[in-house]
Amino acid sequence: MAASGSFSAPPQTLTFDGLLSDFDGTIVDSTDAIIKHWHKIGAELGVDPATILATSHGRRSIDTLQLYDPSKANWEYVSYVEGLIPKEYGSDAVEIPGARAILATLEESGAPWGVVTSGTRALIDGWLGVLKLTHPEILVTAEDVELGKPDPRCYLLGRKKLNLEHSSSLVVLEDAPSGIRAGKAAGFTVIALTTTHKLDQLKEAGADVIVEDLRSISVKNVGGRVQLEIRNAFQ
Repeated sequence: MAASGSFSAPPQTLTFDGLLSDFDGTIVDSTDAIIKHWHKIGAELGVDPATILATSHGRRSIDTLQLYDPSKANWEYVSYVEGLIPKEYGSDAVEIPGARAILATLEESGAPWGVVTSGTRALIDGWLGVLKLTHPEILVTAEDVELGKPDPRCYLLGRKKLNLEHSSSLVVLEDAPSGIRAGKAAGFTVIALTTTHKLDQLKEAGADVIVEDLRSISVKNVGGRVQLEIRNAFQ
């Protein structure tokens, strides 16, 4: 926690037309699994996994592989290796605190929401199955866009899938600077979680609100919109 502030802001209520959430680091903490995965890939490529891990979080694997072995930067290979992660390292992932509750509430309320992730569909389906979490009806994965985060088109596609193309009143839940920048570039409000990055990194990326994890956020459907109560934000 930074000395200049604390996670103690009074509760605030914000209302949006829709909600889009990142996945890894925001809904699921698969850090240990991903580290093991990149160690394995690094060994195969002859690249120091620490070098890969320094730049891989929040980015699509296809973009990371392009840096080290362009021959592997194709969807057939990426989907295959990412699909193996939940199978091989399933016990190394846990839900982010508050994630199960917020996903269940979003589903039950019928509020407009979706997941926008740098992971492949095989990876996301695998984690949702292993952890038995609510599966989003609206899902934008790495394969769905030409450019990944911090490019905003993934979040713009999420908005389109929610049938909210003419609205700028969307909220994004993120944990990584690249995702925060993507959400802001799309013109949306971004709530960041300090689950994988330092507070200063989230502030520098432009997060509008910063909380520790999803336990600080409650959600309900209000007239077809998403109303969030945010507690203990950083101030």
